[in-house]
Amino acid sequence: MATAPEIPCKAMTSFDAALAIVRENAAPIGMESVPLAKAGRRILAEPVIAQIDSPRRDSAAMDGFAVRSADLAGEVMRLKLVGESAAGGSVPRPLERGTALRISTGAPMPPGADRVVMRELTRIEGDQVVVPGVDGKDHVRARGSDFSRGDALLPAGTRMDARAMVVAAAADLDRVSVWRRPAVHVLSNGDELVAAGQAGRNEDSVPDSLSEGLALLTRQWGGKPVGASRLGDRIDQLAAAAQAALCEADVLLLVGGASHGHRDLARSALMPLGLRLLFSGVAMKPGKPLWYGRMGGKHVLGLPGNPTAALTTARLFLAPLICALSGAGFDRPLAWHERRLTHDAPGGSDRDQFLCATGDEVGDGVRIIERQEASAQMMLAQADLLVERRAGVGAEAAGAMLRCLRF
Repeated sequence: MATAPEIPCKAMTSFDAALAIVRENAAPIGMESVPLAKAGRRILAEPVIAQIDSPRRDSAAMDGFAVRSADLAGEVMRLKLVGESAAGGSVPRPLERGTALRISTGAPMPPGADRVVMRELTRIEGDQVVVPGVDGKDHVRARGSDFSRGDALLPAGTRMDARAMVVAAAADLDRVSVWRRPAVHVLSNGDELVAAGQAGRNEDSVPDSLSEGLALLTRQWGGKPVGASRLGDRIDQLAAAAQAALCEADVLLLVGGASHGHRDLARSALMPLGLRLLFSGVAMKPGKPLWYGRMGGKHVLGLPGNPTAALTTARLFLAPLICALSGAGFDRPLAWHERRLTHDAPGGSDRDQFLCATGDEVGDGVRIIERQEASAQMMLAQADLLVERRAGVGAEAAGAMLRCLRF
């Protein structure tokens, strides 16, 4: 096995400074036009502009009879029924004085008519519509009253959820311009790693428990997993795999190696290929081995190999990076909120801590899981929150308000 050359040790970067470095380097990676049917959950790169008026013409807002307000002067009005206007039909002939037209919701109004009398307020006697009285509304949807051609209906930056899809379709668009989803390749490093389901064959093997979880996290925050590699502790293999992955990936996610003391292996493999290291080692717990750099226009993020540490740092750094690259904004995943501590908590560490915790199903309580281990995996099944405890914080009593983030 090739030996990793020694990388000079530097002081750890603070959590806030590391996050700021990633933020400064993350910008949308380009836009593309996609069919509306494939735009779900994407981020608009350009506004949605209405191509037509809505409604297309004056139309009925109720089932009833289209009439002229000028014909409704008496206490009981009798109007001759002269036809019908149905939804989807063409515009009827102009309505003459003293007549009424049966009309359904959404149907075009005849020229000359300016009111729909609700069916419930009328009765039919032969070929006449008897109108004992009217309410105070005209029940007409004027052309363009919802929106007009040329109106900006959805601004750039809108996430295309179900409501936005309805609006874009109503604007008569079959395609929209969206930010491209960043492609992410996960490269796991470690001689001991094997695919899940294979570790039982050899006691020296450990299941690769992170690759699928990191791919799912990538999808959840708007990225596109484009591959996963599992390599042993060889610099030449790592360099070749990284080069191949970066041909199609915007983000190369390097995971692991720290458990065997090869924390610098990945960086040593990539430095000769042009890796520009922007920070290496973060004053946080868990996640101290975290590092980040650029190779050309691509992003390279190195995560710890311990599962909870890897998932924690991915939630805090990879999720914002993906959101920024996909146009959703760096801060979208960092929606911190306060919750009330349900128990006493001891003093913190000399590093910023991000602890696995569980929240009350009802209310604003939070419980920090008692046994915090970076290498633990079962703890991830319980945790739905991360609790922030800054370096040097003292003991806190039950009832204290702590900053929390959805895990």
